[in-house]
Amino acid sequence: MAEIPIKGRAPKTGYERGLFGSGWKDPDRNGCDARNDMLRRDLDGIAVKPGTYGCVVTSGVLSDPFTGQRIDFVRGQGTSTEVQIDHVVALSDAWQKGAQKMTEDQRVDFANDPLNLLAVDGGSNASKGDSDAASWLPPNKSFRCSYVARQTAVKAKHGLWMTKAEHAGIKRIITTQCPNQTIPGG
Repeated sequence: MAEIPIKGRAPKTGYERGLFGSGWKDPDRNGCDARNDMLRRDLDGIAVKPGTYGCVVTSGVLSDPFTGQRIDFVRGQGTSTEVQIDHVVALSDAWQKGAQKMTEDQRVDFANDPLNLLAVDGGSNASKGDSDAASWLPPNKSFRCSYVARQTAVKAKHGLWMTKAEHAGIKRIITTQCPNQTIPGG
């Protein structure tokens, strides 16, 4: 955390989701898009669509880190949104904290970086929106240490900054709840 600059939030002016690429990409070049890679990584008991080389996840079980609940995922209209892929550091938040200065390729890499992606409960992801750790934390308190550690790792990896309130909130969680928390590598 000491390496991450503390600055004010830049304006959201000019932000568009499309500046981070259209749709999911295949950053590891394994033939599967990042969304399906995260579903395969984060769900248990997965089934995949035949003929997709094991890429398209059709069902599985998520032990949701945000709520601590079990969610049965079934791909389909009206059900796929129950499990969403969260950008741990939201794209809009990233835009306001340094991503506006990234190249297009860097923003696409950021949006598809497995370190910044996590399969989660759709409703919790919607309630988070583009909040940072100063204004939103997972309802599942036992996941908060991992969550803020991951946000810190993503911001450090991609050269983003934190606001004073965000930095203070993360520092408070780490020092009071999990002083031995490690920051994931990326």
